[in-house]
Amino acid sequence: MSHTPMPTRRKALQFLAGMPMLPLGASASASFLTACGGGSDGATFASASFSSMAAPTLSNPAAMATTSVGSTMSVKFSDNSVQNYQLAYQPFFVTGDMVSDGKGGKILAGGYVDINNKAITDTSVAGKERQFFSDSPDGTSLLTVANAKVDGVKGNPVFAVVQFEYTTWAQDGKTDMYGKLPSPIAVLSLDQDPATGKLSLVKYHNVDTSKVHGLWITCGASLSPWGTHLSSEEYEPDAFTIASNAQFKAYSKNLYGSETAANPYHYGHMPEVTVNADGTASIKKHFCMGRISHELVQVMPDQRTALMGDDATNSAYFVFVADKEKDLSSGTLYAAKVGAGFSIDPAATTAAPLTWIKLGSATSAEIEALAGKLKPTDIMTVASADPKDATFTKVVTNGKTEWIKLNAGMEKAAAFLETHRYAALLGASLGFTKMEGTTVNAKDKIAYSALQNIQASMVAGNAANVPGNGISVPKQLVAGAVMALNLRGGQKDTTGAAINSDWMPVDTKALLAGEDITADALGNTANPNNIANPDNLKFSEKLRTLFIGEDSSQHVNNFLWAYNVDTKQLSRLMSVPAGGESTGLHAVDEINGFTYIMSNFQHAGDWGSIHSKVKDTLDPLVRANYKDKFGSAVGYLTGTPSQMKLS
Repeated sequence: MSHTPMPTRRKALQFLAGMPMLPLGASASASFLTACGGGSDGATFASASFSSMAAPTLSNPAAMATTSVGSTMSVKFSDNSVQNYQLAYQPFFVTGDMVSDGKGGKILAGGYVDINNKAITDTSVAGKERQFFSDSPDGTSLLTVANAKVDGVKGNPVFAVVQFEYTTWAQDGKTDMYGKLPSPIAVLSLDQDPATGKLSLVKYHNVDTSKVHGLWITCGASLSPWGTHLSSEEYEPDAFTIASNAQFKAYSKNLYGSETAANPYHYGHMPEVTVNADGTASIKKHFCMGRISHELVQVMPDQRTALMGDDATNSAYFVFVADKEKDLSSGTLYAAKVGAGFSIDPAATTAAPLTWIKLGSATSAEIEALAGKLKPTDIMTVASADPKDATFTKVVTNGKTEWIKLNAGMEKAAAFLETHRYAALLGASLGFTKMEGTTVNAKDKIAYSALQNIQASMVAGNAANVPGNGISVPKQLVAGAVMALNLRGGQKDTTGAAINSDWMPVDTKALLAGEDITADALGNTANPNNIANPDNLKFSEKLRTLFIGEDSSQHVNNFLWAYNVDTKQLSRLMSVPAGGESTGLHAVDEINGFTYIMSNFQHAGDWGSIHSKVKDTLDPLVRANYKDKFGSAVGYLTGTPSQMKLS
């Protein structure tokens, strides 16, 4: 996201139309030109800021039960004139809608299919059988493809790749479906209006994932610098306990028709989707980037270095350095060791240093081959009780204390198929909890990483905490924090070998932190005027703004925030339906003169204990808005409140 200042007011409209939130509608464009003196040359763009909307309350329950946007974007020019723009949310669809398949027919948005691309049917309510569809859309990428041509597109062809993490319940409202269905991924062919930037859905295409063994729990995502969608598989299934894992057996049954057909070593990897010119796509999995709780990856501007979110208890900072630019199919995997001084206090004056342990180098093909032939006991022995044997090493992974012993010659297999256990064995700092989104501020060479909460393995004295690993705080902060990591070149791993990257994190320090509170009148247990449980992160170079989406069990409504890294202003931009999670965040630099912030939400009306004061009022409203709570919206923020919704 390079910053290219526009020289005159005549070009200011083009610049602003290329800023997040603003595909400008015709009326907004006209008012802007008027405010700019009819396009006369002179003043230049200076800065932009966002007002902060108030959190919705029961004084307006309808606002709590839907996507609510009450924020404003203010644009300042070099002559100190200011133009304000009201923001709004524009959905493409709500999951469960029947949308165009581009072939004259209809297809179920967010619908689940098996390994043969056949619909998976929810039979939980007799007489109301229907195809399962997701209530939890997540990672989204907006992109273009050279020479794209899609029937029905009258303006500019633009594509959105959308992945669906899971569905919460079967139709009976009693059968838990989390992680039991193969995650779909779809390509949306969009018609971009060249004059206003409005995006209209023309075609919905399900990506065939059969060649990569299907997908499991696809969570956050990012757009690679070369224009592909970098997906995720969250919570790698434990291969050692897979025979007793009812969730994974149900997944295998729904995918393959057999409880034992799915191989756990085929999941927990990083899939990459490449969109074709006709709105179809291909997919591959990169087995060489570590089998961890992939939340999402952020590839740095060198197009080789990837910082990865690791959404687990006892998670770690992992970095993959590819051998070649724009090619993640081979490279070297590293895990961080955290030095002294780790703090979650944004006011702390020092940062904790990071050093890097090399786990191994490999190609995706060779690790996939190992995954297909190795059993977990071929790689290592894992004991849940102390074997009283000095050849075993005590580690803590995924919240559990274990004793492990690596089999001879199995270093590579362990590094890429048992990554958490192997990293712990080599002394990496596996102590974070729920490490979620990552993003990069390229100008300042700073990466940002979200800690959804700070508890359990991060708290001194907790059974999951590892003394001496550098990650230890005296008291939990359930509301979480966003960490900032300085990026540098010239680094060496712990053996003294050079790391071939100019974008390695060298330290970590808190940028923003939430605030736990005693429950307020609405039920919030974290300060509603601050971030809580940050998850999705995306940075806009043009706006110098970090966008933060929440996955909070402490805010009655989850919010989407904007934080200006220069002015330190934190602004609430949007509230998602109560009980829902803010997902699918993606800031796009420029597409045909326009830039967009993509935003979805998940599981509206998923009530927790904090919702006791609002549930009775809001539940019927959420049900009415979102298909009895089975539907969720996929869309984007826009500067045109009057823009028509898509059919």
